[in-house]
Amino acid sequence: MIKKGIRRQIVMHYFIVVFSTLLLAEVIFLLAIRSYYYDSIYSHITQHIKQVEEYQKFGTSSNEGKDDLGNLLMVYKLNYTEMQVLNIQGDVLINSSDFQPDVSIKTSDISQAQSGNIGRWVGRQPNTGEDVMAVSKMEQDNGRDSYIVRYVTSLEKVNAKLFNVTLIATAVAAAVLALVLAFSLGLANSIVKPLNTITAVSAQMARGKFNIRVKGNYKYELGELASTLNYMAQEIVRSNQVKDDFISSISHELRTPLTSIKGWSETINSGGYDPEETKIGMEIITKETERLIGLVEEILDFSKLQQNEMKVSFGRVDLKELLQEIMLNLWTKAEKRTIELRLDSVDKPLVEGDANRLKQVFLNLIDNAIKFSHENSAIDLFVSFEGNNVVVQVHDTGIGISEDHLVRVKDRFFQVDPLNGGTGLGLAISQQLVELHHGILLIQSELDVGTTIVVRLPRLLEAEESEIPQLPGAETTQD
Repeated sequence: MIKKGIRRQIVMHYFIVVFSTLLLAEVIFLLAIRSYYYDSIYSHITQHIKQVEEYQKFGTSSNEGKDDLGNLLMVYKLNYTEMQVLNIQGDVLINSSDFQPDVSIKTSDISQAQSGNIGRWVGRQPNTGEDVMAVSKMEQDNGRDSYIVRYVTSLEKVNAKLFNVTLIATAVAAAVLALVLAFSLGLANSIVKPLNTITAVSAQMARGKFNIRVKGNYKYELGELASTLNYMAQEIVRSNQVKDDFISSISHELRTPLTSIKGWSETINSGGYDPEETKIGMEIITKETERLIGLVEEILDFSKLQQNEMKVSFGRVDLKELLQEIMLNLWTKAEKRTIELRLDSVDKPLVEGDANRLKQVFLNLIDNAIKFSHENSAIDLFVSFEGNNVVVQVHDTGIGISEDHLVRVKDRFFQVDPLNGGTGLGLAISQQLVELHHGILLIQSELDVGTTIVVRLPRLLEAEESEIPQLPGAETTQD
């Protein structure tokens, strides 16, 4: 007995479907064979009984008539078939066999013949118990109903042949079912064994052994499942590594400003310094505090996005004005590295969005461009229309991104240059904020050539402009 499981379900389903199909086919086949044999006998007797219509020169009430009936039997009898001549009441007048029934025959073929049709009856003979077929027809003499001609033939040999055919058909069906059972077991094992292997591997992964992999060249859906499970384990290992790197990086990022704040706080508290040094110390404390706030806010924003708790207030936003404001905010930082910020924009590039969140996105993109650009270079901002979209491009000629890093640069916690500081969340947050505005963020880059970041947002058409309020932009700190 197969234990419960997928193997048993597959075998049972195949077996039931094939068994039902074979049973139906065998029943139809046997009924067709039986009908063919019986119809052949009936057709043969019917063709023979019609010849009796030509024999109408006799009576049924005299000895001469009896002699005519005897002649009729002699001429029209069939081998292995009993021929009877009955009156219209069903009494046997003469019989080709030695047995003479002493009662009227009341089978259905007689009643059918009395109504003018060729009657047919299949059943058991009362006296012998054998299966027979009786075919009867009313014959007329000079326009009067005069007698019924009835042929009775045994079906024992035919039924014996049908029984043999049934045995052969049953044997064939049993052989087919055995083959199907073997095939379904093989098929079930080909599915269940890989599943058992995959289940065992996934159980070990559930216990934290992510270095294990599903081995084997499986095909189709099982192959996809094994590949997906291996990929999942690989991604978990990578995510854990990225998480560990992030913890190490963020610990360093937090320790540096905290060390500065602690050092200058102790220095100021110790006293004995002139006002100028105290002022410098307070400025450093303020700067490092703002840096800590930026780091914490970035982590909080990412957490909110991951939990779908980020709140946005949509309104009409002019991206040209927004980018001009961002350029003013970052002008000092760009000026220190002699980097020129240039804007080329169409008029009224309006979108529906949250001005503060969009400012956060473009602040991060332009700040990264400044961070990874060479000195004495330029960063170009292009704003254009493409169909029903507003497209913003941030192009620099900086260090660029390698192909290996380009596929992962938008992953959370990933940093192209870990020594350059930051949490590795900026692009991940920007990506999700753009998607929150039903837009697309694309990155095109080549190492040592430069990077172009494309942000595509749905354009706010003039017909819709009056229906949406313009929200004032809010200042956003972006480190």
